[in-house]
Amino acid sequence: MIFNILADKPHAVCIPGPAQSHIKSMLKLSKLLHYKGFHITFVNTEFNHKRLLKSRGPDAMNGVPDFRFESIPDGLPPSNENETQDVAALCEAAKKNLLAPFNDLLDKLNDSASSNVPPVTCIVSDGFMPVAIDAAEMRQIPIALFFTISASSFMGFKQFQALREKGLTPLKDESFLSNGYLDKVVDWIPGMRDIRLRDLPSFVRTTDPNDLMFKYC
Repeated sequence: MIFNILADKPHAVCIPGPAQSHIKSMLKLSKLLHYKGFHITFVNTEFNHKRLLKSRGPDAMNGVPDFRFESIPDGLPPSNENETQDVAALCEAAKKNLLAPFNDLLDKLNDSASSNVPPVTCIVSDGFMPVAIDAAEMRQIPIALFFTISASSFMGFKQFQALREKGLTPLKDESFLSNGYLDKVVDWIPGMRDIRLRDLPSFVRTTDPNDLMFKYC
């Protein structure tokens, strides 16, 4: 009887970026979708899944049958579970290590014989998790991107490619951090007046043309 009820629900697989603020924001959205009638599969990395269990206790994941937590490996070496993982390493993992295990999880969820959940209807992904876009394209299922940052930060990140094409970043050398260059006004961002280079997300302040974080963003 429970499965018959669940089978009629749309099934959203929600995958946040593997950092605390991203997980908290995605969890709030997932709860709203669940309230609206979705079956939810919430996907953390194994590292963050273990931290959540440690924080909330071994029964933290027990609950309603149509809101489930799953985990996938991030491919990173073991690290202190009481500290946040290295951001640059996480970004590399998000690009290189997560697609295969995420696809394996989607296969498991769509295997009605073993998963006992409705087929995956859509993916709701953190905007900084490109592997979810790849997985959705491979399977031809809808995906919605959820950016867990402010609107001004989002619009700032959207300018990174244009900033590089216009030669405004990377900075030519470290003197540009203090010689007034960062006060240059960026006047083409819709809805944002008098924004200076220094007001944009800090990754624009690199002097390295191959800076990992700038390229990722």
